[in-house]
Amino acid sequence: MKLEEGWVPVALSSSIEAGTSAGTVVFGSEIVVWRDTGGTAHVWEDRCPHRGMRLSFGFVRGDHIACLYHGWQYDAAGQCRYIPAHPKLDVPQTIKVPLYRVAETYGIVWATASADALLPDFGADKGFAPVRSISIDCAASAVLAVLGLEGPAAVITVDGDTLLVAVQAVISERTCAHVVLLGAEPHPVARQKHHARWAEALRFRLETTSEVA
Repeated sequence: MKLEEGWVPVALSSSIEAGTSAGTVVFGSEIVVWRDTGGTAHVWEDRCPHRGMRLSFGFVRGDHIACLYHGWQYDAAGQCRYIPAHPKLDVPQTIKVPLYRVAETYGIVWATASADALLPDFGADKGFAPVRSISIDCAASAVLAVLGLEGPAAVITVDGDTLLVAVQAVISERTCAHVVLLGAEPHPVARQKHHARWAEALRFRLETTSEVA
């Protein structure tokens, strides 16, 4: 699914710590997922309007993210607020980074460019624990087919546990699957590790079997 079509999973919440950023791709579109020091997640186009440097290479200061190249700083609304080479400049309002709607639920960061998209609902939230995000060298359609999913995210049962698997189409032949253990106990470390191995086995199956070649 493209960002214009609905909510897309772009990261596990646990993988984006406060004050950090990470770059990723959705259907060929480069985005930056970052979390300000107050804990709020943001998803933007991964490009500084100045010279096109990836903002995911930059650094977070409070509720601003700064470009690594020339240090231009952008606030939580994507507006440039400070240019180090011209510290007294009243920055034009036109210098702004395109951003996406963001939501966090079930331990996943979701983003969309649609104003009308409804966030997926997988039932009552009874606790969750992150398993892992796994990159798979095959099309998203192959991942969905093997898992028997009808949409980009669904709840499945694996070895007696309930897993949420959210599929992010990166490019035509690369997919990222974000896996979360639902209804988890306070410290389900052994089950997290078990399902991390399941995710690795899934990747091996998808990348090596002739059915998805």
